[in-house]
Amino acid sequence: MNLKSFALLTAAACMLSVNAFAQKKKGQKPEEPQGYVFTTVVENPVTSIKNQSSSGTCWCFSALSFFESEIMRAGGPELDLSEMFVISHAYADKAEKYVRLHGNLNFAGGSSFGDALYVMKHYGMVPNVEMTGLNYGTDIHVHGELDAVTKAYVSAVIKNPNRKLSTAWKNGFQGILDAYLGEKPEKFTVEGKEYTPKSFVESLPINLDDYVDIVSWTHIPYYTETVQEVPDNWRWEKAYNVPLEDMMAIIDNALNNGYTIAWASDVSEKGFTRDGIGVVPDTDAIKKAAGSDEARWIGANPAAAGKPAVATPGPELKITPEMRQAAYDNYQTTDDHGMHMYGIAKDQNGTKYYMIKNSWGESGKYKGYWYISESYVQYKTMDILVNKNSIPQEIRAKLGL
Repeated sequence: MNLKSFALLTAAACMLSVNAFAQKKKGQKPEEPQGYVFTTVVENPVTSIKNQSSSGTCWCFSALSFFESEIMRAGGPELDLSEMFVISHAYADKAEKYVRLHGNLNFAGGSSFGDALYVMKHYGMVPNVEMTGLNYGTDIHVHGELDAVTKAYVSAVIKNPNRKLSTAWKNGFQGILDAYLGEKPEKFTVEGKEYTPKSFVESLPINLDDYVDIVSWTHIPYYTETVQEVPDNWRWEKAYNVPLEDMMAIIDNALNNGYTIAWASDVSEKGFTRDGIGVVPDTDAIKKAAGSDEARWIGANPAAAGKPAVATPGPELKITPEMRQAAYDNYQTTDDHGMHMYGIAKDQNGTKYYMIKNSWGESGKYKGYWYISESYVQYKTMDILVNKNSIPQEIRAKLGL
């Protein structure tokens, strides 16, 4: 075989190999984009995952989870506090205010962190075993009937059919709560010692006057007290308004110094998934980068073209105070859900996330826990409840705390 013939045969063999390889690759599924790989940076202790089930009481579950962590941080025991003790008191107080305002108040299952704090300050607390609130034939919280019955009751009262409110309506309303949630215990025993709800709170190693609510809105002067303007804040609890960078500094300082945070947020965004992820994807940047050399730097992947932008880490929107305010003003950001923030993590690209304990049972990829990006927290945070001692000193001074 001469040199020319050998070269022709070699070239033909190469072409056959290339064609066979191309056919093989064509029949294969494209390589799947890499999912999220998290590394914990800071993790503070929390109690076990709970399930609010079919009830609008996330605010209470997250607030009590926060206080359970505060008790442990202060050297106290790991406790399971009774959400339904808080709910019963809160519903009774809400009914009284609803009637007093002739029905011009939001009357539903939702509320605020300040509601839980108010109940603990004024009425006390009991362990969950003393009041589970499951007196209506289920082993999970299902409040559809309770909410409908209580709303119908107070609506009938404000119609004032007797032309004068009776002296019985409050007892009647409390009777409904007792039937569904159980009567609130007046005395109970913990480890051989008898308590009342108030003496039990007094025995805990925390000072309820140490807790403050923080918001960040541009339509309110910074470093002043305000009322968080959302329907669920029916108690009209006050909060301190700070710039966005200060709110994020408070969050980071708290987590890095052993504190946790009760976090209220909007969760209606597509970037908040039921798999345990919360991000604000920059979809324009993802589309631009997919298939380009830039993709390997920012995480975009052509294989994700037909999938949600949150399937794999990628570029996120840069959040400004103006963006936050616009979303709040036009109802894109609303007070959807309360959760418990307890740590910081990073993904494989070095992007910062906050570790969140949810109250939807052991759901999602991470069995009840969520990873929420820094951008999402900047964009969608409604308010946070924190121990004032976890706030950086310079910010505390501006707030007069």
